[in-house]
Amino acid sequence: MRKFPEAVVNFVKREDGPTAVEYAVMLALIIVVCLAAITTLGQNANSTFATAGQKIGSASS
Repeated sequence: MRKFPEAVVNFVKREDGPTAVEYAVMLALIIVVCLAAITTLGQNANSTFATAGQKIGSASS
């Protein structure tokens, strides 16, 4: 049980741990931005196809 606190202290002192955390935070932010962009583009595409479908449907009637 004594080795666990030592391992935590060593992990915090090394630069690998904080660097990995920084990369994880950056990755999470990139994923959030991508999801927001995909959602917005999907909604815009859906609206565009709905409008085109309505115009095609009304033109053929």
